[in-house]
Amino acid sequence: MTNLLQHEVFASSEARAREITALGPWFHNLHLPDGSRTAPNHPLGDFPSFKWEQIAPHVPQDLTGWSALDIGCNAGFYSIELAKRGARVLGIDVEPLFLRQAEWASHEWGLESALRFEQMQVYDLRRRAESFDLVLFMGVFYHLRYPMLALDIVASCVRRLMVFQTLTMPGDEVSTSTTVDRDVMDRAEFLTPGWPKIAFIEHAFAGDPTNWWAPNHAAVEAMLRSSGMRILRRAAHEIYLCEAEHDREIWAHTTRGAEELASASGESDLQHAQPPNR
Repeated sequence: MTNLLQHEVFASSEARAREITALGPWFHNLHLPDGSRTAPNHPLGDFPSFKWEQIAPHVPQDLTGWSALDIGCNAGFYSIELAKRGARVLGIDVEPLFLRQAEWASHEWGLESALRFEQMQVYDLRRRAESFDLVLFMGVFYHLRYPMLALDIVASCVRRLMVFQTLTMPGDEVSTSTTVDRDVMDRAEFLTPGWPKIAFIEHAFAGDPTNWWAPNHAAVEAMLRSSGMRILRRAAHEIYLCEAEHDREIWAHTTRGAEELASASGESDLQHAQPPNR
């Protein structure tokens, strides 16, 4: 009887492994409710669980009544964690494979009513009259060909908090002279370590031709501020916790800024150039 039971358990686990493999390949190593894992041999280790451990203490434990947006949701790891805390979550990604995995995973946890997943580019958010209490913008920025456009669009969707993460250049220096107006030929300061800079990657980096940019720490902070975000703290290396600033005018909300953002977003008229209600 014991041998028979062991055989049934083994057969069941084998069937489970085949089911998970059929949905692959997986980039998120999900720890499923039955103890199965989707990518136990992930080259980065237990990813993204170790990232979530860095972020989790900085996100409210109770997100009941909050709406959340997970940009580049992949297989839905972060979306699911937010839903577990009570949030209503929209996860977006450009890859149909990842969205199928996320939909499947949402059923595994019984969280279908709290989660929805849609295939879209980050730029498509500009055409939606929707804003969110919490936005996760992680692991996407450096893959975008038009990064500042994307950041302005995303920032306009944030009502409360944003968790931002990007590949960065080495160094934590921040120049104290970036606010000084200079003569057009006075450019030597640009070469100092703390001046905001972004490295452009023309060819593939880490085997990925969509790794376009690597800003330094000073540039990340400057771009976040310029888009209307106040940096609360660095949750970990390359991870920034921000809140939306509603008490100051930012460039994207000026007449000229709104016109340029509307044009860059492909909008046909300016009545759609206003940000979502925050």
